[in-house]
Amino acid sequence: MNQYRAIWISDVHLGTAGCQANYLLDFLKHNDADKIYLVGDIIDGWQLRKRWFWPQAHNDVVQKLLRKARKGCEVIYIPGNHDEMARQFFGMSFGDIKVEDEVIHTTADGKRLWITHGDLFDGVMQYAKWLAYVGDTLYTFILWVNRWFNHIRSRMGLNYWSLSQYLKHSVKNAVSFIADFEMIMAREARIRNCDGVVCGHIHKAEIREIEGLLYCNDGDWVESLTALVENADGSLRIVHWNQILPDPVAITHTETVTISVTKTEISMTQEQLLETIK
Repeated sequence: MNQYRAIWISDVHLGTAGCQANYLLDFLKHNDADKIYLVGDIIDGWQLRKRWFWPQAHNDVVQKLLRKARKGCEVIYIPGNHDEMARQFFGMSFGDIKVEDEVIHTTADGKRLWITHGDLFDGVMQYAKWLAYVGDTLYTFILWVNRWFNHIRSRMGLNYWSLSQYLKHSVKNAVSFIADFEMIMAREARIRNCDGVVCGHIHKAEIREIEGLLYCNDGDWVESLTALVENADGSLRIVHWNQILPDPVAITHTETVTISVTKTEISMTQEQLLETIK
């Protein structure tokens, strides 16, 4: 088991066929931290509104995170645009997982990092949300192609490789949008008197310096299969988890996911979760 001061995970998109839940579950089995930050788009409410898709592996990811929180890991959930329904619960705790708008994390070497999903600083999301929905539909199709592509690779004994990520990062306009987004996020971190930012949203894992500030993106679990981690000395790095390690610890039973809101406990059924998303 690898032990870190902090782990950042975002853009899991539970509830979609493109979510690589088995890889994330394997990552969570072999990696632990004092703090785990869920940096948005953990559950994909956009797709769940259209069609209910929730296989056992997606439930296992939720159970694993709840189990880590119960065992003393501080788990902080910062919703994004696809799970924006959770933004109504800022300041509350769900099964020991705290929901926050944005937070500041201080590294072991004293750096102040602003943590936010990033969609609130995306011009398309703010001023042309309809275009984001159209793009999401096209993106879902590309992920469907990507899934079959990697199914063939797996049968050939090859590791996961993201065709969709390769196509996206090869398009000039997409590359330009990503560069603009990274610059905006770095400047917003400066406004908040922070040394850097950790975000998600654009599905591109990266650590780099922008105008003297640290820009970190933890990537995603539909394309890049990455997480950002902080070592004991405060150093940061991207972990790529594109293969499932041998002899994983098997989940042998299913737990009911119990969500705690302050002093009230709620057991959410499929119908109740759908109603919340609506």
